[in-house]
Amino acid sequence: MGMELFSLKGKIALVTGSTHGLGMAMAKGLGKAGATLVVNGNSSQQKIDAAVKEYENEGIKAFGYRFNVADETSVIAAIGKIEREVGPIDILVNNAGIIKRTPLEEMEVAEFRQVIDIDLVSPFIVSKHVVKSMIARKHGKIINICSMMSELGRDSVGAYAAAKGGLKMLTKNMATEWAKHNIQTNGIGPGYFATSQTAPIRVDGHPFNDFIISRTPAGKWGNPDDLAGAAIFLASKASDFVNGHILYVDGGILATIGKPSNED
Repeated sequence: MGMELFSLKGKIALVTGSTHGLGMAMAKGLGKAGATLVVNGNSSQQKIDAAVKEYENEGIKAFGYRFNVADETSVIAAIGKIEREVGPIDILVNNAGIIKRTPLEEMEVAEFRQVIDIDLVSPFIVSKHVVKSMIARKHGKIINICSMMSELGRDSVGAYAAAKGGLKMLTKNMATEWAKHNIQTNGIGPGYFATSQTAPIRVDGHPFNDFIISRTPAGKWGNPDDLAGAAIFLASKASDFVNGHILYVDGGILATIGKPSNED
């Protein structure tokens, strides 16, 4: 068997929210394993075009589609177009998401609903319309991007934690309903990663940086490339009997209660 277990040659992978950040890191992993990428975003066509060019510069075949994952009409039209122009989707990565850092007692209901809509309802919408072709073809891989907040709470991210906790259970239910069609549905729960968004707080002496370093058994922030292996595994034949599992890529945070502050 060997490395062909992890080959994605001939597969088409739709990764939502894949124009930057962790979504791009996972998509690059899939592309380098042989998959043709369908790049999605909703901000601007220019940003999607720039991302497609970046993938292509690394030797990855990629196509870009701008659509709103939380709008079912937009999703239906986009999935139909992708299947006509690129081909049937073999791998779906539901990565698009937002976070609002607002204490619950101060949060507007509309803001709470927006986070739930994008982080929880949109994976349902996109999966619902991608899975129909997977069921017809009797194979498919769905990967929902969860979070450590699928397991733990943290100040000011209540809406995000509620959505990601729900996404964990939605993943398990998708696995329950679709496994009989030879479709594997799993999740990835990233820990804390070194990205452009976290750069301002990843400096020595910053309280949150020090907290993450001390809280993570690996003693460091993750590199976005560390997510590629998990994505390839869950998208490939290597995981054909793995279903309803959330793979946490967190340097060991969820494995430990942490260490006392006075311990080296």
